Amino acid sequence: MTLEEVVGCNITENKMEKVGQALEELLVAAQRQACLTVGVYESAKLMNVDPDSVVLCLLATDEEDEDDIALQIHFTLIQAFCCDNDINILRVSGLGRLAQVLGEPSTADSNANEPRDLHCILVTTPHVDSLKCQALKEVSSYCQESRRRNQWVPCLALQER
Repeated sequence: MTLEEVVGCNITENKMEKVGQALEELLVAAQRQACLTVGVYESAKLMNVDPDSVVLCLLATDEEDEDDIALQIHFTLIQAFCCDNDINILRVSGLGRLAQVLGEPSTADSNANEPRDLHCILVTTPHVDSLKCQALKEVSSYCQESRRRNQWVPCLALQER
């Protein structure tokens, strides 16, 4: 590797780590303010009724989900809708970490409550300005930079901690 490649890789890794941390902060803040919609069907319903309230759409998968054709079709339709409505969209891997961040059980609990479907998560416009934080600006900036590079659906890997 050349020096430029090594430095470029480090900058990219640092940027991705910073965006990942900002995304986690954003999700926690949005959840506290009840500004999250979780689940593919719940998200589709909200976007049909009030797409202007959505500031970010997360599509989350892991390797085992790559062969789920129904999920991939849902993702394709959601991505198209988000692009048509100027909604920032981000594809993330690391469903386990996502569940951790949101305080979700990874399996059914003792009360037979199934974990929520974390494959699609919407962050909606807050009712107060406290969610208009640096984390939202950081994630939105990353999405916009990716679109300028013709990467319409940027990908981000959430790191286990």
